[in-house]
Amino acid sequence: MKRLLPHRVTARRRDPLPGLGTGLGVTIAWLGLLVVLPLAALIVRPWQGGAAPVLHALHDARMLAALRVSVSSAAFAALLDLVPGLVLAWALVRGRLPGRRVIDALVDLPFALPTAVTGITMATLYGPRGWLGAPLAALGLPVAFTPVGIVVALTFVGLPFVVRAIEPVLRDLPPEIEEAAETLGARPGQILRRVVLPPLLPALVTGFGLAFARGIGEYGSVIFIAGNQPFRSEIAPLLIVIRLQEFDYAGASAIGFVLLVTSILALLGIAWVRRRLSHGIATETVA
Repeated sequence: MKRLLPHRVTARRRDPLPGLGTGLGVTIAWLGLLVVLPLAALIVRPWQGGAAPVLHALHDARMLAALRVSVSSAAFAALLDLVPGLVLAWALVRGRLPGRRVIDALVDLPFALPTAVTGITMATLYGPRGWLGAPLAALGLPVAFTPVGIVVALTFVGLPFVVRAIEPVLRDLPPEIEEAAETLGARPGQILRRVVLPPLLPALVTGFGLAFARGIGEYGSVIFIAGNQPFRSEIAPLLIVIRLQEFDYAGASAIGFVLLVTSILALLGIAWVRRRLSHGIATETVA
């Protein structure tokens, strides 16, 4: 008698999302039209008239000053966001604050507000007669229409990036390791430096990079509070608009090209630092 072999039924695995291949193709094509094509045009457009107009625009002292203001203000604001971003993320994940959901929603407020509304609100609050600006001006610390105002506006805009970058990592960090360190006699400062911060370093670097990349291209929330004085408080995005109004398309494209390259290099550098930090943390964990 022949041995009956069990009949193997090979069912084809179905993807839970119907039409994934078609949808993915349409999505990639749509993103190409919305993202890749404009970026490619920004890279190619400055060089259509030759290298001379671009080199002349890149040697413009006013443009270099505007780029310096944008880059330095964005970097300083991103650094200022790290501490309050960490505290807010900790309060949302580990704290039991009343109204925690309201605070969680308010963190995303800079994402929802139009940038012009943010700028007008900042200029009103920190103006010479504002609720916060008047007391600070009386102390000799003017904020509105100075480079300090740019940093204040960019700090407000970049804070959600830091909070949302830290929050999921902190949520996956088990509280038991902090309790174990406390049981072994570690002080709160030692627990923070040696137990909590090392796993959060990649997230902190990511939040800094995202806030910085957003800050160097910010326009609406800055122009109302910056003062827009050339060589002092004029930002690069505003100078792009001015160059376009002057029909200096090569100069405007050159500034946009520099901002694009700066953002890409910043994100690549942040990704490289994050990988190194993650590799170092993984090596220490295995050891």
